[in-house]
Amino acid sequence: MERKVIIRRKEVLNHLPKEIRAGAKVKLGSMFVDRLPLKGVDGEEEEKLLKNFVDVPAGHQEWPAKTKDFWASLSLKVPFEGAELEIGTYDDGSPLNTMDYIYYKWCLKHRHVAISEEEMKMDSNKRFYIYDPQKDLLKKNAKVQVRKDADKEFIKLTGNVEKMKMLLRVLVDGDPERLSDMEIENTLYDYKGSNPEKFLKYCMDDNLEIQAEIEEMIAKDVFRRIGNQVIFQDETIGEDMKDAIVYFKNKKNSGQINTMRARLKEVS
Repeated sequence: MERKVIIRRKEVLNHLPKEIRAGAKVKLGSMFVDRLPLKGVDGEEEEKLLKNFVDVPAGHQEWPAKTKDFWASLSLKVPFEGAELEIGTYDDGSPLNTMDYIYYKWCLKHRHVAISEEEMKMDSNKRFYIYDPQKDLLKKNAKVQVRKDADKEFIKLTGNVEKMKMLLRVLVDGDPERLSDMEIENTLYDYKGSNPEKFLKYCMDDNLEIQAEIEEMIAKDVFRRIGNQVIFQDETIGEDMKDAIVYFKNKKNSGQINTMRARLKEVS
């Protein structure tokens, strides 16, 4: 199956016109690791891939020296628009374009090549990066799927007013008692649009009811929140919300929790 990636170079900004910078010849050259040239592949894979580029067979006494020369002389010209490499494989796993595949494996290990543009920008030693259109496509599609799933959960949610109120407390720190059902629905719809990942996460969270109850207790001063800590009177029931939820799920604390709920009922 065909699959292409592009090796792109970092744009160097200077006083020269863009047309000249674009036409500059930039080359990714070999590098040495522990006094040996960097290899893209080793062992049996090296033997299979290099057999058509080295004039002696694997196992020949000159094979180590010949392969060393191959890797030491390896270089890739990277024009302004990037160097396109075909890295797809046949059904048996052999590459469609052996030399492009060798370049790709070599670039993956090269200290001057980043696996993304973001990584290159964060590391001054990186002068090139691998642009993978398929990876970008999959990444974008994953976001589309999250939005679709969030939409499905929202539709189910509109038939459950109590759950909508719990989500409002947890996601937007809102007080459902001050809002109409329509206002709650509209607020959650807007939140889903701006943050579908978090919306979906809490819709599917088995601890939503407990967290909403804790948030209500905080809002009504049954609990205090200092930093991330959740405190009841002089007792810290959790260093953070996750700990507080664990506290509520522990049956040993049921007596104290009933006291907390009685206090909440008094102030509600």
